[in-house]
Amino acid sequence: MDLVGACRAFVSVSEYGSFTDGAAAARMSQSVASRRVAALEERFGEPLFERTSRRAVLTPFGRDMLPTARQLVQAADVLLDEAEAVKRKPWRLAVPGICSTVGLARLVAEARGHGVTLDLRVAAPTQRTELLRAQQVRAALLAVPADEATWSVPLGLAGAQDPGVRRVFLETLRVGRASPGPARRVWIQPEDDVPHIRDPLTRLRDALGLRPAQLVAAADLTIAAAEVLCSGDLLLCSLAQAEELALTWRPMGEVTLGRGYALAAAADGNPQHIEARLGAAIARCLGAGAPAGTSIGTQTGTQAELMGGAAR
Repeated sequence: MDLVGACRAFVSVSEYGSFTDGAAAARMSQSVASRRVAALEERFGEPLFERTSRRAVLTPFGRDMLPTARQLVQAADVLLDEAEAVKRKPWRLAVPGICSTVGLARLVAEARGHGVTLDLRVAAPTQRTELLRAQQVRAALLAVPADEATWSVPLGLAGAQDPGVRRVFLETLRVGRASPGPARRVWIQPEDDVPHIRDPLTRLRDALGLRPAQLVAAADLTIAAAEVLCSGDLLLCSLAQAEELALTWRPMGEVTLGRGYALAAAADGNPQHIEARLGAAIARCLGAGAPAGTSIGTQTGTQAELMGGAAR
C-alpha cells in the first residue's frame, strides 16, 4: 500500500467533507481516493469516515488519526521539495581553458536535458586541482597521463606555413652556429604545461641538441598563437585548435603526445553519474574521443578528424 498516497487522500477528503471534492483537490480520481481510504481503513482495522450520500464525516477514530496523517503528508511534501532542490543544485565543474565558448555552451545545454545544472569554472590544470582540493568546485576535469585518462586528445605541432611533410620532426629545428636568424621555437600553452607532456618534450629537446630557449611555456594561448602567426615558430596543440587559429597541423615525428582528462569529485563525492550522463558531451567539449568503453562507432566527429590528421 502507498501509505503516503492513502494518507493524502484521507486528509484531503476530511478537509472537504466529500470524496469527490477531496479527490479533485488531491489531483486524483474519486475512485482512486475511495480505494486508498478503504485500504487505509483495512490496514487500521477501523473506519475513518461515516459515509452518507452527500458527506464524508470523520469517525471518532478518524478524528484521532487525522493530525498524524496530516504530519506524514506534510513531511512527504517537504521531502519531495527538498529532493527537487537538490536536483536543481548546480554542479560547479572546473573545466580546461581549451574548451571553446560554443563547446561549453553546448555542454551546459545538454546537461540540462539530463536534469543536471552545471556551473562552469574555467581554469588551468594546477588551478583545477587546487579548486577541487579546496572544495570550491564539486568536480573537475583533471589533466592526467594517457594511461589514467577517460578522454584523450592527440597533440601535434601547428605553424603558419604548410611544412610540406606528413609529420614534423623536432630535429629539423636544430640550428648551427652559423645559421642566420633566430632559432625556431615550440610554444607550449598553459593547458599542456604539465609534467606528462612538458617533460617528454624537454628530454627530446635535449636529446636532439636543441637550445633550451627553443621550448617555451607561454603565459596564455593568445601569446603563443601570436608568436606562431608572425614567425616560423610552432604551437603544440590539438587539430581542433589549429583549425580555429587557421594554422597547419601535423603530428610529431619523434614522439606521440596527448592530453588526458579524468573527472574527479571533491571529498567523498562520486562523479560517476555525471560521467554516465554527460560523458559524450564532455568528450565533444574537449575535442576528445569517446569515453572508455564506448564503441568506436560513437566517437565524436572531432576525434575522427584528429585521427585522420595523424594519418596524413
